[in-house]
Amino acid sequence: MAKKRHSDRTGGADQGSGRRGAPLSELLRLPPGEAVDLSAYDTRATPGGPKGKGSAKKEMAALADPLGRLQERLYASSTAGDTRRLLLVLQGMDTSGKDGTVKHVIGLFNPAGCRIRSFKEPTREELSHPFLWRVRRALPRAGEIGIFNRSHYEDVLVARVRALVPHRDIRRRYGQINRFEQSLADHGVRVLKVFLHISYEEQRERLLARLDNPDKHWKFSEGDLDDRVRWPDFHRAYETAMTRCATDASPWYLVPADRKWYRNWAISTLLREHLDAMDPSYPAADFDVAAARERLLAKD
Repeated sequence: MAKKRHSDRTGGADQGSGRRGAPLSELLRLPPGEAVDLSAYDTRATPGGPKGKGSAKKEMAALADPLGRLQERLYASSTAGDTRRLLLVLQGMDTSGKDGTVKHVIGLFNPAGCRIRSFKEPTREELSHPFLWRVRRALPRAGEIGIFNRSHYEDVLVARVRALVPHRDIRRRYGQINRFEQSLADHGVRVLKVFLHISYEEQRERLLARLDNPDKHWKFSEGDLDDRVRWPDFHRAYETAMTRCATDASPWYLVPADRKWYRNWAISTLLREHLDAMDPSYPAADFDVAAARERLLAKD
C-alpha cells in the first residue's frame, strides 16, 4: 500500500515537526470533493506534531488552560443569547482510540460543560424512528461542547457492511447526513468530524494486549474479530462516507492514530483551533457595575 500523504507533509513519518507553523486543521483536513483513499495515509505519521511523546505531553498540559478559558467564554456567551456550540464526532475502527480520546482529551475541559454520548446498537424505540432521530436528541446545547463516540455515521458504515438496510437507503442517507450537518452549521453548531486512522497491524497489537490482560477482557468482544475479517469492507465504507460527506460546512479530519500521544495532541489542538475560530466572548454586563460596586462597599 502507498503510505505517503501525511509523510510527505511532515518530511517523513517520524519527523513530526514539519510545517509546525501551519494550522493543524489545514494539515489534517480531507479536501471536499476528492475521493478518499485510506491506503494513501500513513497511520504512524505525525503531521505538524511535536518531536515525540515527551514533548506532546508537555504541550497537552499547556493546552489545558487555553482550552478551559475558551470553554468558559463559550458558555458565558450563551448566557447572553449566543446559540453556538461545538460538536466533536469521533469515528474509527475498533481500538482506534475513541474511548482514549474521551478520557485524555476531554479531561482538559470542565465536565459540567460537556455532553458526551456513545452510540451503540440502536434500541427498539430508536429503530422505530428515522436514523437521525436519536442523534438530534443528543446534540449539545448552546454553550456546550458535545462529544459523539461513534455517531450517525454508523448508519452508513456498520449498516452498509453488515447489510442491515437496503443499499438504496444507504445511498439516500449520505444526502440526509449532508443536509443535517448543513442545518447544524446554519444554527450555530460547529461540527469537528475526526477519523482515527490505525493500521491493521496496530489493531492486532491492541486486541492482543486486551487478551493478555485480564483487567481488559471486558473491553474485548469476539465481534471485534468478526469485524476484523471485514477490514477492507469497513475501509471502503469509510472512504465512501468521507468522500460523500466532506463539505465546506462540515469537513472531515484524518488523524493518524497508531501513536496514541500524537492522536491525543492532534485532537486537543484541533479543538483549540476550532474554538479560537469561533472566538466566543464574555458578554457585557447588563447592569450598572459602578452602582453594584458602590452598594457592595457601602457600610451596613
